Amino acid sequence: MERLIALSAQMAREGIRRLMVISGEETWCQQQAAVLIVNQAALWVGEEQDASQAAYYCHPRALTTLLGREFSHAVFDARHGFDVAAFAALGGTLRAGGWLILLTPALSHWAQTPDTDACRWSDTAQPIATPRFITHFCRTLHAHGEAILWQQEQPLTLPDFAPRPAWHPASGAPEREQAAILTELSSMSPGVMVVTAPRGRGKSALAGMHLRHLQGKAIVTAPGRAATDVLAQFASVEVNFIPPDALLQQLANGEGHHPEWLIVDEAAAIPGPLLRQLIAGFSYVLLTTTVQGYEGTGQGFLLKLCAGLDRLQHKELNTPLRWARGCPLETFISDLLLFDDAVPGSPVGAEYRIASLPQDAWLTSPGQPAALYRLLTSAHYRTSPLDLRRMMDAPGQHFWQALDGEQPIAALWLVDEGGLSPGLSQAVWAGFRRPRGNLVAQSLAAHGSSPLAATLSGCRISRIAVHPSRQREGIGQRLIAEAHAHSAGCDYLSVSFGYTRELWRFWQRCGFQLVRLGSYREASSGCYTAMAILPLTSAAEALVATEQRRLARDLPWLTPWRDEKLPLPSGEPTTLNSDDWHELAGFAFAHRPLSAATGALSRLLSHSDLPLAALRSQLEQGLSEAQACDQLRLAGRKALLAAQRNETAEALASLDGERAAQSQGQIANLQFF
Repeated sequence: MERLIALSAQMAREGIRRLMVISGEETWCQQQAAVLIVNQAALWVGEEQDASQAAYYCHPRALTTLLGREFSHAVFDARHGFDVAAFAALGGTLRAGGWLILLTPALSHWAQTPDTDACRWSDTAQPIATPRFITHFCRTLHAHGEAILWQQEQPLTLPDFAPRPAWHPASGAPEREQAAILTELSSMSPGVMVVTAPRGRGKSALAGMHLRHLQGKAIVTAPGRAATDVLAQFASVEVNFIPPDALLQQLANGEGHHPEWLIVDEAAAIPGPLLRQLIAGFSYVLLTTTVQGYEGTGQGFLLKLCAGLDRLQHKELNTPLRWARGCPLETFISDLLLFDDAVPGSPVGAEYRIASLPQDAWLTSPGQPAALYRLLTSAHYRTSPLDLRRMMDAPGQHFWQALDGEQPIAALWLVDEGGLSPGLSQAVWAGFRRPRGNLVAQSLAAHGSSPLAATLSGCRISRIAVHPSRQREGIGQRLIAEAHAHSAGCDYLSVSFGYTRELWRFWQRCGFQLVRLGSYREASSGCYTAMAILPLTSAAEALVATEQRRLARDLPWLTPWRDEKLPLPSGEPTTLNSDDWHELAGFAFAHRPLSAATGALSRLLSHSDLPLAALRSQLEQGLSEAQACDQLRLAGRKALLAAQRNETAEALASLDGERAAQSQGQIANLQFF
């Protein structure tokens, strides 16, 4: 223990943190960790009953609530499940001189041990073993000479680490990189400056220092107010914070007098379309954001947002401020979770080949799938450590790549879906069941008009990415064509995406047909969701025809889509038909959502003389849920929905009481599946 205390003091002087892995039986691991952290003001991340010797406790899912705080040491309990996003976030809370103590099963059988965290990302009902990730972890651990491994039945050995230069923590004054950027900001012409950095480099502090220079004459926005705490600390002036959606509403309504400057902290976490609209409302804009890390934010932020902006300057902060450059803990976490998402260049028009990539490549030639993951991360700013674990060990994953030599220049990630039993598919249609996974397959049943839609087998495109220098060469289309050609036993390929006209043109060129249009904007993209299918069998073609007829009939009532020219058949008369009756019965007597039944309900209202006040308040008067509840004196959303379901049942009974009763009985049986 004395040697460990001395080493910690040396680490503090050098400005670094380290990882210690304690591996063995559950009780032994807990006992060793308890001895190490006694009287050390340490944080325990895991189950609360195991944290009796720790000064602080946090559940892995709640770790983001501690961001901005610092701890001397921490224990991360991965004996039953390994939440890698929480593990990475924890690394950012440790002071120089700190140890991150990781508890694991014995390395000899860890790869065969079910991981309880897998249920979050594998779409499996029960925990599964994760041999590819554990192999990757052990490979990374053994490659790092500065991580400590303490295994049961073996003594704790602390190497004599080579000394490092003395480290001087940040004083609070601008560091060299920050000072240079602040100087440029002070004389910047109208436009946008984007400052990107890994976590811990002082980008939020930089934004606060700039706000102090402006004497508070700027609007500050961020995904949440808590994200601006560091900014406010360095601003030393009152922060005029306005949430992004409220600020956009003010700009749209021309409300108030806004200053010339807008400062956006953690900008990549704000949907791109919303961010562009906010930028357009100001003469000067400073965006700061993390470009890699456990949040799942990659270089795709720069590719997607910044590439379309005029008068843009991009600056980087590279020097860590809360620990020394080359900190062993930061290096380990970065290597483990492949946070370096830089991808090599590729000459325009160079020859390439298409090939599949099996999941077991993580075991046999890990560099190849790692390069593919980095390409996906660089193109999709929401790719996260959970995606890495899903890519490695979740069942039903398929990968295709375009290779320039051995370097991937395009990637396609597909996921098996569907194949549910008829009873389960109908229960999903009724809203009584929601099994894990099956994003498109379940949505087709839950929001479409075909109760048996989820019985078909689909293969959903989860991600597609093409290297920026190789886009517009048709490589993405070739990847999809290759997947199409090797989809034996599959009824369709599918995709769910945030709708833009440009993106839809791509999917249309690949042969996809629209089958679902969403009613709400995606939080991640700021766009309305659309789903499309490339049918491969006659059953899928029939499904597409059914869903497209329904979309065409419903389009007059799908407000966000009225001005879009969509490739749908001509709309049929608005009279009620048997399809409408089935949909209305599902809404009245089951748990079908209002958004799925909007078209049928609107047609019902146009043919009914009943008051149906709860339905008409939203579908005809256009009131929000809150406004409708206020007008009808209802307690809240649940009461409003119950009233709407009751009114639909009343209207069906008035049309045909016997048929309504029969439908109610048939649907009631589905909940007992």
